[in-house]
Amino acid sequence: MPEFLELLPPGQALALMLNHLPDASPALETALAHCALNRVTGAPVVSGELLPAFSRSTVDGYAVRARDTFGASDSLPAYLSLGPETPMGKAPEFSLVEGQASLIHTGGMLPADADAVVMLEHTQATGSNELEVLRAVGEGENTLLPGEDLKVGQEALPGGARLRPPEIGVLMALGIAEVIVVKRPRIGVLSSGDEVVPPQKSPQPGQVRDINSYSLSALIEQAGGEPVQYGIIPDQADTLYQTLNTALQECDAAVITAGSSASTRDLTADVIQKIGDPGVLVHGVSVRPGKPTILAVCKGKAIVGLPGNPVSALVIARLFVAPLIHRLAGLKKIPLQPSVRARLKINLASQAGREDWIPARLIQTDEYYEAEPIFFKSNLIFTLAQADGLIYIPADVTGFSAGNFVKVEFL
Repeated sequence: MPEFLELLPPGQALALMLNHLPDASPALETALAHCALNRVTGAPVVSGELLPAFSRSTVDGYAVRARDTFGASDSLPAYLSLGPETPMGKAPEFSLVEGQASLIHTGGMLPADADAVVMLEHTQATGSNELEVLRAVGEGENTLLPGEDLKVGQEALPGGARLRPPEIGVLMALGIAEVIVVKRPRIGVLSSGDEVVPPQKSPQPGQVRDINSYSLSALIEQAGGEPVQYGIIPDQADTLYQTLNTALQECDAAVITAGSSASTRDLTADVIQKIGDPGVLVHGVSVRPGKPTILAVCKGKAIVGLPGNPVSALVIARLFVAPLIHRLAGLKKIPLQPSVRARLKINLASQAGREDWIPARLIQTDEYYEAEPIFFKSNLIFTLAQADGLIYIPADVTGFSAGNFVKVEFL
């Protein structure tokens, strides 16, 4: 196997892989709407009714005719007579007359002829069935009109949208019990290496437990995919070829850990080349940790070869596997990665032309977060478990000085 090819920036490497994939045409299924958190809509959701369905109050206060309050102030209140209280959960059976107000609670349906609500704190009851209004309101103030949120026939949610808690609320508001969603992309997970043993087995000298199959499966689920584990593959080209070929037939993409370094014992790139065209597109990415990364497309399906070191594998999976899952799921809007700007506690050096991702603890102060780097070796998973996030050092800088504010992406 030759030494690394030209190292590509992560963004360029990802684009190269995605551009070699066919347009996403994911399979669809029906899911219970209240159980569909983080699923992706497979078709637009169209409103079949008005939201809200009736004029309602957005505050606790008094329903009024706005014109009856014009000119009201603390020094010169408007005096209104108190009518019946507006009931909750049903339509009022009365109309407001000129100079009348009705006590109403948040969400209550406005009585006929009421067109505004005065907030409770801007009123004062006199105790003689009369109300002092201390501030004027305009028509429509503190109210919601029918269809102000959604109109009949309006697209409530587009296709290809991730269902977050607000979107689940939209479905519930429309009375939608089932929703068409994209089937979770199936991602085959292969762990290779003669030294790797299952987690439940006590390793012998020279052996290590399989961490990556499980940490990567968790990341795949977090990104919206369905991991399919194919076990531990020995360092044998024929076995790796057969297992990888099976994974690609049964899944939408495959991820292999270990076997990506440029050594005579690492077979991943050679095996991928035999699976199908165009084969290996990237072998080596200008990022630390995770330089020996393989990105490939065979027979229209992506293969990502990750370093065997657990920290490197997870960092690279965040950069390449998660976006791949988003693409396969047909997401129209890529989810933002939560991050925070934090003040660096110590100097951090970097190499120009290479992205660095440094595990860090976040310490909250009264004014800002502080980022404390955790220096690590990429085969020590406990390092990452101690971190709150990853400090991002762009390729066009050579590090940051203590006191600089840096971007920290949450894990």
